[in-house]
Amino acid sequence: MRRREFGRVAAVWAAGLLAPRTMAEENPGSITDVQGVKVGHFTDTRRPTGCTVLIFEKGATAGVDVRGSAPGTRETDLLNPTNTVQQVQAILLAGGSAFGLDAAGGVVRYLEEHGLGFHVGSQVVPIVPAAILYDLGVGDPKVRPTAESGYKACENAASGIVAEGNVGAGAGATVGKMFGMQRAMKSGLGTASIRIAKTGVVVGAIVAVNAVGDVVDPKTGQIIAGARTEDGAGFVDSMAQIRAGHGVEMPVGGNTTIGVVATNVAFDKTQMTKIAQMAQDGLARTINPAHTLADGDTIFAVATGALSTRANHGAIGALAADVLARAVVRAVLSARGLPGFPAAADFRSPARG
Repeated sequence: MRRREFGRVAAVWAAGLLAPRTMAEENPGSITDVQGVKVGHFTDTRRPTGCTVLIFEKGATAGVDVRGSAPGTRETDLLNPTNTVQQVQAILLAGGSAFGLDAAGGVVRYLEEHGLGFHVGSQVVPIVPAAILYDLGVGDPKVRPTAESGYKACENAASGIVAEGNVGAGAGATVGKMFGMQRAMKSGLGTASIRIAKTGVVVGAIVAVNAVGDVVDPKTGQIIAGARTEDGAGFVDSMAQIRAGHGVEMPVGGNTTIGVVATNVAFDKTQMTKIAQMAQDGLARTINPAHTLADGDTIFAVATGALSTRANHGAIGALAADVLARAVVRAVLSARGLPGFPAAADFRSPARG
């Protein structure tokens, strides 16, 4: 892909001419429906990459589950239930592979300036777990999120509507890469929520989908984005090809789906770890195959504790898996294509074997 082409498309994005379209779903909600969660994006207009930050100004209890074999993470050990720190102030999702972890430094600086962090004597140390995805195969790989990117994402953080599609950590995301990048499709970032009216419980999710596998709508079982046939006219169906014994290209570390699920119920770190584990089922329902050697799939789970009502964390985990699956579908259907990478919005063909 020529850098000039990507630069031209990025300029169009910046002008607002290719704003991400959301899927047709009545009141899908977003993770900011969970009280105490703010979300901010930074999208680098020089090429499709960026970062997304979730800020918890009053702190949040968190857990994490890493299911893929090629993760890139920061501060995840702190989320182990046996370790001292009990709350986080932010979580960062970023593109740029391991280079993108630099963006966390900007988040830490922003939080320190605002007095948010773990108090150690007279010092405040912001706790910012982070996860990255590999998007260096799209556009100029020398352009990746920096500390300044993370700081700007914090400045953009708000509790209102969350932009989806080719934004933030999902800006350079692609899916369907088991037969090479030349047959992949554009993906992006999506969010959704569910509210239990009877109790006031809210569970939300946000996810940047950059999987090696195909994305399937769990309601229909149909592939909605994934590896394309050689003529580009249909889906090859990666799992059907594996079952038929065909070889595939699966370079280690070139993918990864990263996300956060959140609830307004109060839980401890052990319970949040279990919720993060259960939420990973949402990826398994929508991405096939998922959690491969080529993916670093990482899901964080946070509880803001804004609601006094008690709830069973197993039930919240089940809801988290459901809402994460919806967010994955939204990430794909909200994306817009790039040169060489059509999106689901541009590509309406039934799956082929």
